[in-house]
This record gives sequence, C-alpha cells and structure tokens, in this order.
Amino acid sequence: MNLIETLHWRYATKRMNGTIVAAEKVNTILEAIRLAPTSMGVQPFHCFVISSKEMLTAISQEACKQAQITEGSHLVVFAAWKNFTLAHVEEYINRILTTRNVAAESLEGFKSAMTGMTARPAEVNYQWAARQAYIALGIGLVAAAQEQVDATPMEGFNPAAMDKVLGLEEMGLTSVCLMMLGHRDATTDYLVHAKKVRQSEEQLFTII
Repeated sequence: MNLIETLHWRYATKRMNGTIVAAEKVNTILEAIRLAPTSMGVQPFHCFVISSKEMLTAISQEACKQAQITEGSHLVVFAAWKNFTLAHVEEYINRILTTRNVAAESLEGFKSAMTGMTARPAEVNYQWAARQAYIALGIGLVAAAQEQVDATPMEGFNPAAMDKVLGLEEMGLTSVCLMMLGHRDATTDYLVHAKKVRQSEEQLFTII
C-alpha cells in the first residue's frame, strides 16, 4: 500500500484480538518515534513501552479503563517533562558536541537561547514539552500503520493515576497521551468496516 492507502487502512481501533505484535515491528515504530521532529531537537519527553500483562492490568484498573489496554500488545505512554531546566540544556549540548564533533563555541548562541527558555514558568515549559510529545505520537501512528499494526491514540485516561502507577512524579514527568499497539478484532470492533468521516479538501484547506 502507498501512504494514502495506508492511512485509509488505519483507524483508532476500539477492540483488539490479543495477538502480540512482532518485536521487529515494535522496534520500527519506536525508532520512528525516536526520529520524530521536535522543537530544537530537544525531545522533552520520555516514552514508557509496556507489555507486562501485570502492569497493563494495573493501568486498566487505575488509570485507563478501556478495552484496548488489556486486549492489546504494547502500550506506549508519552510522558512530558514537567519543566525545562539548565540540566536538560547541558545534557543536550553535550550530546550535540559528542554526536557531531563540533566546537563548543559554535553552539554558544543556541545554548543561550535554550538557557533563556529555562527562565519561563514551569507550566509554559510543560505545555511546550507536551506538544512535542504529540508530534512524536503522530509519527508513531503513521509508522504503526505502515507496519500494518493497529494503533489507538488515547487521551481518555487519568494522568494522575497513570503517573502514580509508573512513578513519574519522582522523575519530573507527567503522562500526556497514550498509544496502544495491537491487532484489530474484526468480529467485535464496531468501527472495523466504518468509513472515515473527514472534512472535504474544500472545507479543510485554503490554498493561497
């Protein structure tokens, strides 16, 4: 399938059949998430990839009472940084220096701009970080479809409970969105044959 056919194939799967997604497909999806574009390349979030049935059951009971959590294969929890700190700046600058083998002086302006961001209110930095996580989520959804893996993006969960189950408070993180990976159950999912409902090109796009 080409890209558009693949996007027609995918949908927010409501019921999954319990089949475990092949490891190589999961790894491809995760690599796509890792390569997703983010503001300044900072990647101000962390992903928890959960396949433990015990942990998925706990999440289902405490934070996300949706069928896909226990019927699916792997849950990806996107957790954003609660603030952007000088420690984050130093780690990222050092990573650039190591990866690209450039002079530290060449990054002074870039480092100064990021350092200025650390002075913003924590909530501003968190909202910025959360938006970057959503970009990665979008890339992950497309990658999953390319691999013929069903993926359900989720916001309908209890972030506070999720944070408690995963111990995110101590890590300076908070959960913002989920992506459940698995394979659709064609016998129980009411959306499996439903047509997509989208705006027309004329409604959605203004070409100037």
